[in-house]
Amino acid sequence: MNAVSQTSLQASAQGFLARYEGLRHRLAGDTAAREAGAAAFTRHGLPGPREEAWRYTGLRPLAEIEFHEPVVLLADASAQFAALGLPDGPRLVFIDGRFRAELSRLPENIAITTGAPAFGHLADNSENLVALNTMLAEDGAAIDVAPGVDAGTLLIVSLGADAHGKPVSFHPRHAIRLGAGASLTLAEINAGTGVYFNNPVITAEIAEDATLVHLREQREAPGAFHLSTVFAEIAARGTYDSFSLALGGRLARVQVHARLAGEHSMAHLNAAQLLGGSQHADFTTVVRHDAPATASRQTVKNVLTGRSKGVFQGKIEVARIAQKTDGYQMNQTLLLSRDAEIDSKPQLEIYADDVKCSHGCTVGELDADQLFYLRSRGVPEREARNILVRAFLSEALDPVTHDAMRAHMEAAIAAWWEEAPT
Repeated sequence: MNAVSQTSLQASAQGFLARYEGLRHRLAGDTAAREAGAAAFTRHGLPGPREEAWRYTGLRPLAEIEFHEPVVLLADASAQFAALGLPDGPRLVFIDGRFRAELSRLPENIAITTGAPAFGHLADNSENLVALNTMLAEDGAAIDVAPGVDAGTLLIVSLGADAHGKPVSFHPRHAIRLGAGASLTLAEINAGTGVYFNNPVITAEIAEDATLVHLREQREAPGAFHLSTVFAEIAARGTYDSFSLALGGRLARVQVHARLAGEHSMAHLNAAQLLGGSQHADFTTVVRHDAPATASRQTVKNVLTGRSKGVFQGKIEVARIAQKTDGYQMNQTLLLSRDAEIDSKPQLEIYADDVKCSHGCTVGELDADQLFYLRSRGVPEREARNILVRAFLSEALDPVTHDAMRAHMEAAIAAWWEEAPT
């Protein structure tokens, strides 16, 4: 990392610390947690490429922008909200990181608290951006599903917008807890307009025999930054089943830490990244198998055009006690431009001797024979390419069994392809 990059990262970190000093006496929530986050962020600052986990994703573009606190809430977000075409049902709406009750619709079978950050206890402040979130979070949702309750679907919508042309940053903090035998489908949509920095942190505690399905759609504004972190801890026979679709933002990163803490627990961490122009997106996972007979599955697909760059880093850690572990990860990339780039880094760290773990990576272009076949039958080139790309992505969407969210994601993919920057 050159001196200019290091200087800009340090200056940006100091700006966030100065903002905390100005806000600390009026921020709601756990003061001790905030102080711990501020101390950690003071030590670590913003991550640079010398940190192995950030080797392929540099934050210099973010560090070169001066972000402000959202001064006023959007007076009327109804048009922006309506344009999302969201599935009907219970929802929590946040604008610039702050809860908007008039746009939300609370469910009757879930205990939800808003108005202050829901810090939980799983998040690790040694993660730079988690420490930043802990320090500056203003709002969030604590979501509790009682034991044995099938809570259905809950939608969390995050809308970002700059304030009178000034870039803003916000740091939502959510905590989900599922009691024994409970189930919930959490659908998350991130979108917005202008230049802003969305830095959410979500923690999920999944008790015995409970199931959390977590569907995430990231379609931030072209000038936005989206850097999110998820921590999930899964007890015996519990399941964390997630899918992340990334097709927006200037620079985006999703980092998931999943700990399989009980026997026969399971984690699915699947994703699709669709990038064009000079977009950069990073999907990074760490799966810890800390109990016997646990299983994890990761399939990440990328479609890259223009000068875009995609990153996949997937690490499977198997503790000595975690015999009979079954872990699998696959990264597949379709390059539609000679200037696009993919960095793939699958890792296995295994201390048990009775396991089944594997990983794979494929990178290629559209099949020329298939493209020729479609063109020879009168299909225009763009439509032929669209057909082949959608076929490539169809398998990635297979894990999304929620009909409304799958339809919403398919529509988002179709719209992206029509307007994809080259």
